[in-house]
Amino acid sequence: MVRTLQYEQLPMLGRGFSLLGSGGGGTTTMLELALADASLWPMQLYGLEELDPALPCLGAAFVGSTLLLNERLPGDAPFDPLIAAAERWLGISVPVVCSLEGGGLNGLTPFTLAGTRMMVDADLTGRAVPGLDQMSLHVDRVPGVIATCDTGAGGVMLLQTDRPADLERIVRAAVIQAGGACGTVFAGFTVGDLAEHAILGGTARALELGTTFDTMASEPLSQLSAALGGRVLGEGRITAATSHPRDPHVSSVEIAGVGGEVHRIVSRSESLAFMTDGRVEASAPTIIVTLDSISRDILEVTAFTIGRHVSVIELPAPHWWSRSAERMRHVVPAAYGLDELEFPG
Repeated sequence: MVRTLQYEQLPMLGRGFSLLGSGGGGTTTMLELALADASLWPMQLYGLEELDPALPCLGAAFVGSTLLLNERLPGDAPFDPLIAAAERWLGISVPVVCSLEGGGLNGLTPFTLAGTRMMVDADLTGRAVPGLDQMSLHVDRVPGVIATCDTGAGGVMLLQTDRPADLERIVRAAVIQAGGACGTVFAGFTVGDLAEHAILGGTARALELGTTFDTMASEPLSQLSAALGGRVLGEGRITAATSHPRDPHVSSVEIAGVGGEVHRIVSRSESLAFMTDGRVEASAPTIIVTLDSISRDILEVTAFTIGRHVSVIELPAPHWWSRSAERMRHVVPAAYGLDELEFPG
């Protein structure tokens, strides 16, 4: 089905992708502002069945520090040199764009290219994740996928490799060279590849979640959670924050629950697990959403500060990940070196 998206729906899309960020992925404010020109709208969002499976496709995303992106805004067309390099390498033009990351600010990234390409409702994660080697095309080892990224000062790097871990390391090195944040583009795959090797319908889900959230945000937490298709994990006041002894990128916050229980959220760049009195109640790829209890703002992990009153809900993970044990092992907490945090249910 071809869906027509209107300018008035942009805030709801941003809210939905923020929910799907699971506490990470960057705030959507920057791209909402970039897309605030009403002349860019309406935009067409294509279902997979509406496009020829043989059409070449690309995915675009910002990588690196999302905080830096907010301080040092990208140019008017940050992906154009990256797409041009990919098309020169492939020897073809690429008429379709999807999202690389289905949560946080990158959920909106393909909208910046919708004026020149057909936008298909598919992405490679279904939620925010930290690693490029966690993209579904790499998890399923789809051959021929290439990546281009900015290296700073007008430079572009192109990489083709059969080892996803190499892509993650090399692109991260280029991100540092570019100043800590830049764009990246994946290409070398088709619309047909997305049918099996991507998460479908993520933009439609984000719009539904964002619309529901805006309607129900002031209602009791149980009603809001149920309307979003999730469940309440806990509420309380953050009383402590600690770093992992072996990985400074991993942190946890302790929450004094309203009923006397003790909750804990374990996070990296996204929330990975939620515990109550030592029991794991939810873990990645389940989407763990933390809200400010008073304002109902959707919080990033960087906003988990001592003294803040928070409400935590879970949203179902995209089914794509649970279809095989091989896929799941790339997104459960153990993939980050955090053992014994998988939710047994």
